[in-house]
Amino acid sequence: MRKLLLTTAAVAAAICLAVAGETAFGTFTDTRDGQTYKTVKIGEQTWMAQNLNYKTTNGSWCYDNNADNCKQYGRLYDWNTATTVCPNGWKLPSREDWDILVATAGGQKIGGEKLKSKSGWNENGNGTDKYGFSALPVGGRAFSFNSVGRSGNWWTATEGSASRHAYYRGMYYDNDGVDEYYMYKSYGYSVRCVADRP
Repeated sequence: MRKLLLTTAAVAAAICLAVAGETAFGTFTDTRDGQTYKTVKIGEQTWMAQNLNYKTTNGSWCYDNNADNCKQYGRLYDWNTATTVCPNGWKLPSREDWDILVATAGGQKIGGEKLKSKSGWNENGNGTDKYGFSALPVGGRAFSFNSVGRSGNWWTATEGSASRHAYYRGMYYDNDGVDEYYMYKSYGYSVRCVADRP
């Protein structure tokens, strides 16, 4: 009887969380380096709720070459490295994967506000982090490091029409959207891995 009561209580608690719209987090440990990442299910997708911070021999950087920034923001990767860096069971999301995420968050014009972290963005351009995605404004690396606090940029797995370009998604402190652009593959942007579908 006691076991039945505990099971019933657990089911009731799970139903209450679902009804309340609570975010369901998990964790994933990368066996390559032992780092543990928070994960989150958003709609039918499971995403890492943090930027990847896997150190590679080349093609990745800490913002301003400061290791503390890697701890806070994750690493920045050039596109060729980004396409190979997600651990087994995870992948660099395609444009279509990002489209699904953004649609779940309310669409291109307002999705950023629900995906951005609650702090860290310039001029109080923070988000509500409604889905637990916790997008951080790490900026990027072009010819130098730039735009920390102003923008967050994440590579997609999709190449542009020119072989030297690839698509990425950007969020900014001064608007609530999630924009898509393409940029030189040599630039350094963040990586947010999504779970492979079976």
